[in-house]
Amino acid sequence: MTLVLDPFYLIVDSAAWVRRLVPLGVKLIQLRIKGESDAAIARQIREAKICCEHYGAHLVVNDYWRLAIAEGCTFVHLGQEDLAGADLAAIRAAGIRLGVSTHDHTELDQALSVAPDYVALGPIYPTVLKQMPWNPQGLSRITEWKQLIGEIPLVAIGGLTIDRIPGVLAAGADSAAVVTDILRHPDPEHQTRRWIAATRAIV
Repeated sequence: MTLVLDPFYLIVDSAAWVRRLVPLGVKLIQLRIKGESDAAIARQIREAKICCEHYGAHLVVNDYWRLAIAEGCTFVHLGQEDLAGADLAAIRAAGIRLGVSTHDHTELDQALSVAPDYVALGPIYPTVLKQMPWNPQGLSRITEWKQLIGEIPLVAIGGLTIDRIPGVLAAGADSAAVVTDILRHPDPEHQTRRWIAATRAIV
């Protein structure tokens, strides 16, 4: 059965953000933590999972697939480098759904070779989150990617704002992922509610 993703996909870097924003109605959230020990990340995954289960949200663990298996999580997201070193059989055996990042056709071919549950494409627009070797993809690339992947859900990420949501979803994305437009906003709670309202008004 084809996975149906919520059109609003929030990405955060701590369990504290999960506890803060999931109660507002977030239904799809990725925990992407860098630079901490496995033990510390495992604790945060555990805390985030409890919160998400309470509020009926899907928790996606970025990169740390072994910890996701150990903590009984249901979603993992892997970048291309992480994908190369992952035990995909173990991930599937644990019943975990898999999302994969893509930035060009070679990476898309690699992603599709592992039968992902969703594909992410980025950056759609310039992003301040991190330096990337890829130029902004633009809306036309979203449409191209959706034609290539068919029924597999497509997540657009990179430089997305509320004003850009309609164009992104109209171009073919099933879900719009956001980081800085919420986490660096002066009022993250208010901005989260705006994102929820904007995405659900379209779909």
